[in-house]
Amino acid sequence: MSKGTQKHGKPFIVPQPIRKDGAGGPDRGPRDVMRDLQNPDMLVPPSTDNGLLPNLRMSFSDTHMQLNHGGWSREITVRDLPIATTLAGVNMSLTPGGVRELHWHQQSEWAYMILGTARITSVDQNGRNFIADVGPGDLWFFPKGVPHSIQGLDEGCEFLLVFDDGAFSDLNTLSISDWFAHTPKDVLSLNFGVSEAAFEGMPVEQVYIFQDQVPGSLASQEVQSPYGTVPLSFKHRLLAQTPVITPGGSVRIVDSSNFPISTTVAAALVEIKPGGMRELHWHPNADEWQYYLTGQGRMTVFGGNGIARTFDYRAGDVGYVPVAMGHYIQNTGKDTLWFLEIFRSDRFEDISLNQWMALTPRELVRDNLNASTELLNALRKQKWPVV
Repeated sequence: MSKGTQKHGKPFIVPQPIRKDGAGGPDRGPRDVMRDLQNPDMLVPPSTDNGLLPNLRMSFSDTHMQLNHGGWSREITVRDLPIATTLAGVNMSLTPGGVRELHWHQQSEWAYMILGTARITSVDQNGRNFIADVGPGDLWFFPKGVPHSIQGLDEGCEFLLVFDDGAFSDLNTLSISDWFAHTPKDVLSLNFGVSEAAFEGMPVEQVYIFQDQVPGSLASQEVQSPYGTVPLSFKHRLLAQTPVITPGGSVRIVDSSNFPISTTVAAALVEIKPGGMRELHWHPNADEWQYYLTGQGRMTVFGGNGIARTFDYRAGDVGYVPVAMGHYIQNTGKDTLWFLEIFRSDRFEDISLNQWMALTPRELVRDNLNASTELLNALRKQKWPVV
């Protein structure tokens, strides 16, 4: 270790790739010290790390910002994180009144409201409509092909969008403005039964995000459909769920069992208190796509055949774990770590290493691992997602 100086003049320790057991050596060449400080477990991997696993971390801070009047967006897809083939994510913010225009996708859209409030609208294939306001901790889900819109309310909003295809891009959207711009005016005239002059002034390209006035109350924008409203709500209040609480934190699980419309995306909102850990576990049914909301942590992923790799995560980062690979997440900071586990599946499933061992014949576990009596006595038959 050596000392450096930050811009504000306070000294800091320059980390070196040297493990406590003496392995490694100093790095005296060109380097990004601030990056190394954020990734201590990549600079000095635990001695238990071994072999090759692909990169399982990407930060939204390292992505392209799409700036529009009315808001911004940035995305992490398979182009940025090649291992993430099952899901893609978009981080978006809308100003007060800012609109994500009327559009639809070839993929289903699952969303988590990070902050602020927004109004969402949609119409399904049977002409049944849906208009609702969403706030922090709320979810929405629009099945593929179902048209919808999002608009920031009084304070604006920021949210995470997740799509059930890693190759998705939000900039390749089926947008109403884009379709109008690429349809001859005589065809539009025939379709809507109005003159071609009615389409003068239409956008000549995709609008994507635009600035508008903050809408009035929900009641003032109500539109009665002769076919009624959608039978399954597109909105879910995740924070209103009763969490599974353990000494180390809490978990809220949402999938098609309690959010019926969400047939292709399942998720868990995980809270890990300082010193706590998301227990050793794996998911048998799908890859895991993670989004870190607050705090900092580290995750080690075990890939079998003696392969394991550790990554460090902070708020705004995305993590990924291939299906059935064992892993755990530790809170390495002083604040509570909150993150989302998201899966391309209709159901959330995980298998606890602790519970598996507890529900297996004691003698078999003992002889397989040469396990101590202390360990065997500590095994829990009830699952604790956070310890």
